[in-house]
Amino acid sequence: MKKTVLFALLVAAPPLDAHPHIFIDTGLEVIVDEEGHVTYVKVTWTYDALYSLLVTEDKGMDLDGDGALSPEEEDALAGFDMAWIPGFNGDLVAHLDDAPLALGGPEAATAEMIDGRIITTHMRAVAGTPALGDATLSLKPYDETFYTAYDVTGTIAVTGLDGCDIRKVEPDVDAELANLQYLLGKLSQDQDAIEMGFPEVGESFATDVQVTCAA
Repeated sequence: MKKTVLFALLVAAPPLDAHPHIFIDTGLEVIVDEEGHVTYVKVTWTYDALYSLLVTEDKGMDLDGDGALSPEEEDALAGFDMAWIPGFNGDLVAHLDDAPLALGGPEAATAEMIDGRIITTHMRAVAGTPALGDATLSLKPYDETFYTAYDVTGTIAVTGLDGCDIRKVEPDVDAELANLQYLLGKLSQDQDAIEMGFPEVGESFATDVQVTCAA
């Protein structure tokens, strides 16, 4: 889906320099305690092959080019993508019904490389450990600037609680592109798209993962 979005942005909106440079396949695991409270979200990022190659070359890893790392290299690579600046949300926005959920910083980072693609995981503590009950937990991975494109193609799971319904709500790409073109068309020649905030289009093309569990 994100590749279709990228092509459409490049063709339909030349003034808008907001297209992905990094592609990540994303997986999410919601971890629930015995009382039905959400304690952690485990995030899995599988990077595209080109970015994985750039990272390993920069770090002098996978010198034999077999697309795999030694255990020592995996240990050294773990956490390479966890040096977050203050205020960075980890490209993950969470809500319980309409109430925003605060997520802690990354913990327990891991890294490996399979078939030439770096795969990392990290844990995010959920502030307040809210109870799921009959509420809907929404997890939406996206980069506001769309520099990184997140496709939710990995495993989505709930651990610690049975009977949960998981659904992915995909964006209406055609409608979002049409709206973007309409807004760009309203700009005058002396207005800069970047200054007007148009690069912040990531949420428009984000997948919303919704988890609902029986009380």
